[in-house]
Amino acid sequence: MNILFLSRNLVAGDLALRLQAEGHAVKLYIADKQSRECFDGLVSKVNNWKKELPWVGKEGLIIFDDSGYGQLQEKLRDKGFNVVGGGVEADKIELDRAHGQAIFKKYGLLTSRLQDCRSIQEAINFVKENPAAWVIKRSGSITKQFHYIGHEEDGSDVIDVLFGYRMARLERKEMITLHKRIDGVEIGVGRYFNGEDWVGPIELNIEHPRLFPGNIGPITNEMGTLAWYTDNEENKLYQETLAKLKPYLQQIKFKGDFALNCIVNESGAYILEATPRFGSPIVHLQHALHESPWGELLSAVAKGEPYTLKYKRGFGIVILLAAPPFPYLSSEINYSSYGLHFSIAHLSEAEKDQLHFEEVSENDHGYYIARNYGFLMYVTAVGASVAQAQEKAYAVARKLNIPKLFYRNDIGNDFQNFQYQKLKDLRYLE
Repeated sequence: MNILFLSRNLVAGDLALRLQAEGHAVKLYIADKQSRECFDGLVSKVNNWKKELPWVGKEGLIIFDDSGYGQLQEKLRDKGFNVVGGGVEADKIELDRAHGQAIFKKYGLLTSRLQDCRSIQEAINFVKENPAAWVIKRSGSITKQFHYIGHEEDGSDVIDVLFGYRMARLERKEMITLHKRIDGVEIGVGRYFNGEDWVGPIELNIEHPRLFPGNIGPITNEMGTLAWYTDNEENKLYQETLAKLKPYLQQIKFKGDFALNCIVNESGAYILEATPRFGSPIVHLQHALHESPWGELLSAVAKGEPYTLKYKRGFGIVILLAAPPFPYLSSEINYSSYGLHFSIAHLSEAEKDQLHFEEVSENDHGYYIARNYGFLMYVTAVGASVAQAQEKAYAVARKLNIPKLFYRNDIGNDFQNFQYQKLKDLRYLE
């Protein structure tokens, strides 16, 4: 099958390599100019994706790995192309947080108070007038460097952070969103949808966004995730969240991976945000959990066909392997890891398959870091228990000799120590 893979900055770029390994003819287009060197020597790349439409044809597959392309996705579908990805409404539910919360309320999902502000000063004034522990986000923001979770009930720490942002001149056109903090266990729930019905099992996941072990430090896009699949559609979390959105997804003819991030406590599951696209790094962990080929799954999703996905039982772990300037973007050469070479020749074939590239290319000297963001690659593992998955994943990470490499060494610990029992007490785990 001919597959045209359109990516903004390689959120799910490794998926292109996996599809190629399945025997498909893959052409990769990367929109972000700073990311275009990535995957050199690994997969065929194109600079003008529109010229490739006759090549991919109506029997092929067009895959978008990010949001923000809704209008284009709908136009391609109208022309008869098989497209994996969202649409105009799917973009809006993710990128416009207020709109997303309105949709959740309409379909009977729990939400917390949210306030959009047009400027940092407006946000400061709002917190002063409405003292509470607020969460600072940017509406439509992909990077989470701006995010801050308030702790003080009078809102004083949130005001201080906002003052700091103003002093640093971080004013941008995106709306600043203040979300009322909710206490509980943060957990995600997701599933593939083919425009008419759900495809495959239900995914449950626990994200680890803090930079350092022990959930210390600034919030990042993600340092690692624990996840597992269930085919029990009576699962309490699924019934309180995703299941209620089926009519909405049918209405917008969504075709792709749809996930919700929630906080659960004694009152129920509160929806924080939606991810109507491939998520990173969960897409890499999905590969480790799947036994069925990606080409079959994504083709069924794009064509609106049913599909029985075979998957592994147990728990999966995915860990971000990062390097400076991560978690902050910087053009300073002193912080750059660009151009550093590394080898994986000493790994077994099974261990190599546990690696999922993002900022990697290959030349005559071997693999090298091809971008200056710091999201080098990910390592995955699946085990019968969380501890077994951890052991298998970290065994591979420890074997990598990459200059400046770092990662969290506690992904899954909180789940074992207290989250599992809390979720079980709340009946969110069978």
